[in-house]
Amino acid sequence: MRLAKHLAHAGVASRRAAEELIRAGRVTVDGALVTDPARDVSGTERIELDGERVAPASAVRVVYVLNKPHGVVSTAADTHGRPTVVELVRPPGARRLYPVGRLDADSTGLILLTDDGELAHRLTHPRFEVSKTYRATVGGPALRESALRRLREGVVLDDGRTAPAAVRRLGNHELEITVREGRKRQVRRMCEAIGHPVRELRRVRFGPLELGTLREGASRRLTAKEIAALRAASGECDDAARHASVRPARRDHRR
Repeated sequence: MRLAKHLAHAGVASRRAAEELIRAGRVTVDGALVTDPARDVSGTERIELDGERVAPASAVRVVYVLNKPHGVVSTAADTHGRPTVVELVRPPGARRLYPVGRLDADSTGLILLTDDGELAHRLTHPRFEVSKTYRATVGGPALRESALRRLREGVVLDDGRTAPAAVRRLGNHELEITVREGRKRQVRRMCEAIGHPVRELRRVRFGPLELGTLREGASRRLTAKEIAALRAASGECDDAARHASVRPARRDHRR
């Protein structure tokens, strides 16, 4: 297994963030500095980050769901002293959790936190197209079918046209939208582009997981079944099956 992937599986950070940690010279393997994220490791080595040993990648990982309140930032720490999602979730033991993607400080609703960097990577990377569903209260005139059609077909933003979204009208100024890209402030920018600026935004679903009746500011640990559903949504099971189906060619021992 590559070193960056090992660190992600060990819950240190997402795979991309782990690659940066390695390139920055913060990781050693059996006492030797390693700066190549592609370095192969077996997991039996003594791997350290900033002088502290990394837990084995086989350790059981956890995922929590939080109903994020307004004004809370989706980072592990904030330089401006604002409350963070990490402060609202206190797992037993000394586990360090990281948010899976982000929700704007002004947005509320479902956000995941985990110590499984590989799962976080798969849930947030655009390549895996894991869906996220939001409910938005918008300004402007009453929502018309023509505006919803533009969202469904894709909207041109300053960083390119968005992929088609699933959209349904909930009221004159309320809609539900499902996207699979995860661009920065994407839903707000899409609604702004069609003349309906967002007044309130709440995420209600992430892949197969629904926010449900979890009260604002509360969190809970996901069950093994829920985590398995998230892994399936990210395509992890499919990738594992593909890798398992690949067998080395038989050698022909005939002379």
